Amino acid sequence: MEKHVYNVDISWTQDRKGMMCSPELRKNETNEINCIEVATPPEFPSGIPNIWSPEHLFTAAVSSCLMTTFLAIAENSKLEFVSFKCGSKGVLDKIDGKFVISEVLLYPEVVIADENQRDRAERILEKSEKACLVSNSITSKITMETKILIQK
Repeated sequence: MEKHVYNVDISWTQDRKGMMCSPELRKNETNEINCIEVATPPEFPSGIPNIWSPEHLFTAAVSSCLMTTFLAIAENSKLEFVSFKCGSKGVLDKIDGKFVISEVLLYPEVVIADENQRDRAERILEKSEKACLVSNSITSKITMETKILIQK
């Protein structure tokens, strides 16, 4: 596989806020570049509530990578499932005088229709976590508590 490059540009707007955009991500109907507002989280001095922070984006990168990896492995494995969702928590600590996301807790929930597929779905989730390129690229501990539910 050849190298891939993902471009992200960020510009300060005011206070502790900026706009983050990618020239590769455009809105279909207008071809306008897709951007999101980012800010220092409210836990830090002059932080701003209700705006995506780097800490939220870091946690989102891990959980969204788990989901997309699961979707690919489930498709390749021909696992039939009804739904997938995943809650996540990024734990910010100060270690050796530096702020780090020390752990990301993932709470994936997969709904299947066939009870006989429970163990298989569990194995595919575990394989997905091990294959996630974001998890493999960071030093944070990744903890996963899975739920496999049967559709009634």
